[in-house]
Amino acid sequence: MSKRKRYILDEEQIPRQWYNIQADMVNKPMPPLHPETRQPLRPEDLYPVFARELCHQELNQTDAWIDIPDDVREKYKYYRSTPLVRAYGLEEALGTPAHIYFKNESVSPIGSHKINSALPQAYYCKQEGVTNVTTETGAGQWGAALSYAAKVYGLEAAVYQVKISYEQKPYRRSVMQVFGAQVTPSPSMSTRAGKDILTVRPNYQGSLGTAISEAIELARMTPNCKYTLGSVLSHVTLHQTVIGLEAEKQMEMAGEYPDIVIACFGGGSNFGGLAFPFMRHNIKDGKTTRFIAAEPESCPKLTRGKFRYDFGDEAGYTPLLPMFTLGHNFSPANIHAGGLRYHGAGVIVSQLLMDGLMEAVDIPQLESFDAGVLFARTEGIIPAPESCHAIAATVREALKCKETGEKKVILFNLSGHGLIDMASYDQYNSGNLANYSISDQEIERNLEALDK
Repeated sequence: MSKRKRYILDEEQIPRQWYNIQADMVNKPMPPLHPETRQPLRPEDLYPVFARELCHQELNQTDAWIDIPDDVREKYKYYRSTPLVRAYGLEEALGTPAHIYFKNESVSPIGSHKINSALPQAYYCKQEGVTNVTTETGAGQWGAALSYAAKVYGLEAAVYQVKISYEQKPYRRSVMQVFGAQVTPSPSMSTRAGKDILTVRPNYQGSLGTAISEAIELARMTPNCKYTLGSVLSHVTLHQTVIGLEAEKQMEMAGEYPDIVIACFGGGSNFGGLAFPFMRHNIKDGKTTRFIAAEPESCPKLTRGKFRYDFGDEAGYTPLLPMFTLGHNFSPANIHAGGLRYHGAGVIVSQLLMDGLMEAVDIPQLESFDAGVLFARTEGIIPAPESCHAIAATVREALKCKETGEKKVILFNLSGHGLIDMASYDQYNSGNLANYSISDQEIERNLEALDK
C-alpha cells in the first residue's frame, strides 16, 4: 500500500483572510510607546513611516479576520498553496514512532516564506501612491522578497543588508539586484545612524537592528517613500498566517492534528505564521498543542532575555516595544543563520510566552547544521540555516518520542531552502563551523547599559 507524501490545496482553497490572534488573546499585548512622548502609539503616529493600512493592521486588537486583497491573493497563486509533506525519510532515520510533517515554504519564487508579507506590503504602498520603499535584511531572504514584490508593483526598492551576510551570501545580494533593488551593506556611511555606529565601532559587521535604523532613516529622507519590515511587527506576522491556515486544512486531509508545532525564531513572523492559526484552538477550544520557538544559542532573547520596553532598532528610531530582548545595542555573533540574528521578539509572541501558551528552546549552531544535513540526506531538500533550527528542535522531540514510545504528531515550518547558503555548508563539511554562546553576565551588562 503506497503512502501519501504530499498534501496540496486547490487554488480556491487558498485563504481569503488572514488571522489576527490578538483579537482572541485573553491578555492583549501591552501597547507600543511613541519613542519621544512615551505615550501609547496610535496608527497615525506610524503614517510617516508605513503605509496607512499597515499602521491600522499593526494595532488592531479587535478583528480576528482581515480580508486579503483580491490582487494579493491572485499573486499568492503563483506559488500557493505550499505543500504539507510527511517526512517519512526523517522518521525512519531517527527510528521514531512520531509522525513528522513539514510545511514547505521553500517553494516560493524567492525560496522562503518572506514573500507572504512582501506582496501585501508592496500592494498597500502602491495603493497609497508610494513610489519608493526601503527595508533591511539579514540573510537576504526578506530583501529578496521585498525586491521582487516591489518590482511586481512598480516600486523602487532600497535594501540595507547586514554587512556580515552581505559578505557571506553574495548570491542573495545578486538575487535582489536581479529584481532591480539597490543593495547597501549595513552599517554604511550613507545614513547618520550608520556613520554614528561606524564611528564608535569601525569594524562592526552589523545587525538587523542597525540595518533597520538605516532603512527607516532613508525612508524619512526620501520623498514619497515608505519603510517595510520583514518580521517582528504584528502586521507582518498577520500576513504570514496563510501558512498555518493552509496547514490546518492539509492536516485534515492527512487525518491528523499536531501535538507539537515548531518553527525557527528570529523576530517571530514564520513562527507565528504557522503557530497562530493552531494556537487559536488552544485558546478557544481547549486543545493542548505545544508550540516551540527554536532560536540560536548565541541570540537567546526568548530563553534568556528580559521582558521590557525596548527599541526595535539600534539607533532608537522605532517605537518602544514591550518584548523579550537582549537590548537593542546587542551585537549578535556572526552565525550563518542571519535571519535569526535579532535582539528582540515581537510583542504578540512575547505576551504569549509570558502567558505560557508557547515555549522556546535555544539551539547551538553545530546542532542545527547536524539536523539540517540529516534532513537533506533523508528528504532531499537542503534547508536554510534558519530552518535548521526548527529541524533540530523537531529532532529533539522525535527522539523523546523514541524513548517513550509515544506516537506524537509533529509539524514544523521549513521556512526556506539553503541553495544560496552553500558557503555555510562548506564550512560545516570542512569542520570549520563554530558554536557561539553568550554568558548571563554579558546579557545583564547589556541590559544595564540600556537603563543608564
